[in-house]
Amino acid sequence: MTAITLTPADPSAVLAIARAWIGTPYLHQFSLQGVGCDCLGLARGIWRALHGDEPWEVPPYSRDWGEAGRREVLVEAARAALIEVALDDAGPGALILFRMGPRIPAKHCGILGASVVRPTLLHAYDRSGVVEEAFTPAWSRRATFAFVFPAALEVI
Repeated sequence: MTAITLTPADPSAVLAIARAWIGTPYLHQFSLQGVGCDCLGLARGIWRALHGDEPWEVPPYSRDWGEAGRREVLVEAARAALIEVALDDAGPGALILFRMGPRIPAKHCGILGASVVRPTLLHAYDRSGVVEEAFTPAWSRRATFAFVFPAALEVI
């Protein structure tokens, strides 16, 4: 019997890739380092740096797509491509998904960073682009899911 296991990517590599995107302007649905991206575009850029082509084409989405229904589209996509971990076990380099309001699907994501004093969050949002800022209690309260990028598929 053949089994596929996923090995987590090196968190320092994920952070280095994410930090290279700092300063990229916010552009909805884009994923071009130095040109423009949104929060999903940043995650897609990290995937491409680690693995090359993305596993599937991302369909167009509106800015309010997460409020349009109950389906956890972002969570489903992350579960299909990444390794889910408990929020309490998420460390530097983990992709964190956020609910921006009660009872609505997760619609924002960012990379958990690290600093000497406290965790940071690398993410892209309107009017700021890609930034690294403190992972404040306000962000922590909204965090709902955590994933790590795979290093590679291993067939055993």
